[in-house]
Amino acid sequence: MIDDLKEALQGLDVEYADIRVEDAERTVVFYRGRELEDISRSFDLGGCLRAFKNGNWAVSSFNKTDGSLNELARETAARLDLLPGKDEHLLALPAADETIEADPHTDPRRVTLEQKHDLVRRYNEILLREPKVATTTAVYVDSFLKCYFCSSEDRYLAQEKVYTGVALNAMVRDGTNVQSYGETFGKTKGFDSLSGLEPEIDRIAGIALGLLTAEKVASGRYDVVIDPLLAGVFAHEAFGHLSEADFMYQNPEVQALMKVGTQYGSDELSIVDDGSLAGERGHVAFDDEGAPTQKTYLIKHGRIAGHLHSRQTAAKMGENLTGNCRAISYRFAPIVRMTNTYIEPRAATLEQMLGDTKRGLYVVGARGGMTELESFTFSSQYAWLVENGRKTRMIRDAVLSGNIFDTLRNIDAIGNDLKLHGGLGGCGKAGQSPLPVGDGGPHVRIRNVVIGGT
Repeated sequence: MIDDLKEALQGLDVEYADIRVEDAERTVVFYRGRELEDISRSFDLGGCLRAFKNGNWAVSSFNKTDGSLNELARETAARLDLLPGKDEHLLALPAADETIEADPHTDPRRVTLEQKHDLVRRYNEILLREPKVATTTAVYVDSFLKCYFCSSEDRYLAQEKVYTGVALNAMVRDGTNVQSYGETFGKTKGFDSLSGLEPEIDRIAGIALGLLTAEKVASGRYDVVIDPLLAGVFAHEAFGHLSEADFMYQNPEVQALMKVGTQYGSDELSIVDDGSLAGERGHVAFDDEGAPTQKTYLIKHGRIAGHLHSRQTAAKMGENLTGNCRAISYRFAPIVRMTNTYIEPRAATLEQMLGDTKRGLYVVGARGGMTELESFTFSSQYAWLVENGRKTRMIRDAVLSGNIFDTLRNIDAIGNDLKLHGGLGGCGKAGQSPLPVGDGGPHVRIRNVVIGGT
């Protein structure tokens, strides 16, 4: 495969070119209620060819890796001569020849389709045991991807990527009162990592039932303790996207907000993006333009510490390459994206954070949200009212909103219980969704958060 890609790049009149080829296999099992709606395996082979000259990119995708690839490469390169030049450049990478193989025990292809179906069916049946469960969704997805990368810098990489995950949701009904709750599980640790989830599934059903009698939250300002999942969503959605350099490198306003060294939180606050974390949902050894992934501090000890880059944005801003240029598939050119984004743990315990909260909320998970520059809004999955240091009763429909930087300053306690979340789904940006990412953190307490009810 690599030899064919090398041949296609030879002799092109460009400053730089690369080809990424993906050979993928995917399995899906999907139950809705008691009905099996989908059980399938699919195969996909294709590639993305990029050429760079005079500050411009030309990009082509393809499904054949035969001799026609040579002609496609020449045609793609020729398009660049029609474009006016720009003051854009790329950071170079050294020559390399490396192969990254997945742990054979994580390869979902070693597990039969019957075993995968039995797992989903059994988990779905646990949810359906509760009489008030009106319907469910239970989804299993796995993938095995072999990715080949070849560049005009004599950089040749082959890496295998695996994923297995499930998503489980229960919708409950009591007359006209309908509520739902679900969770998703899975990283890059193989099929066996999804066994033994029965206690978690019982908990999903229990929370859904609890929402039937939960009170709606009263709007106002609260001291809030957020769980590791919501902490991760906040780190990713509210701050991580601001750190993506393609969002800021042509935007002076964002550059000023995200200037390295600017203080936005206490010395205890650090936010990290790290694609090198093996086993996590966002783990890759190399990004989709051949750069190695690494641990990058976005905030360190309360100050802006770095940004996430592609070769182009790193060159433009005069910063180091971070290995954050990614695409959801060969059908797209890579853009600057996160990998595993999380808040680093500190010394506080959950009991301590709740214990000295006189009036507040313990907020769990996120149903969705939006960010617009400095502002954010997140809807939680559920919450508990905290009174005089104790969780007293479940509430629902809590919506958190505010200014990102004010919220960072109002973080006054960071827990010691870091958890990273994976699961199905992923990040969306510029029409590319879902990109596999991980996010997380410990429990975190934030003072004076605006809470609105829905």
